Amino acid sequence: MTTTFFSFAIADSMFPASATVTRRPVSVDEVREILPACIPALNPSHAATIEAARVRYNLNVTIPETAPRVALVSGDDVIVMSVRGLPRLDATRHEYTADEISRATFEFARWEVL
Repeated sequence: MTTTFFSFAIADSMFPASATVTRRPVSVDEVREILPACIPALNPSHAATIEAARVRYNLNVTIPETAPRVALVSGDDVIVMSVRGLPRLDATRHEYTADEISRATFEFARWEVL
């Protein structure tokens, strides 16, 4: 059985010690189709970025209470959403404006362990 995760980043520790990995861009339409079956591998502290994806692309992602530890095996994959252009939030500011969300760039890629 294979598992698909949804994340904002990947880490070397997610992959087996010896693995062949492929990466390919995916469209937001593909992400919307895949997302219901994905396990969210997100940090709850990034709720504002998750909300930005909802606003911009109507991506409904459940925010876990804690970020899961991901250990991919052969056949598993992770959909990674990379966001550029959103400012850093701090203790006084906890969400993005509509203008900030509209100016940001969102890219999606599917990383698969072969």
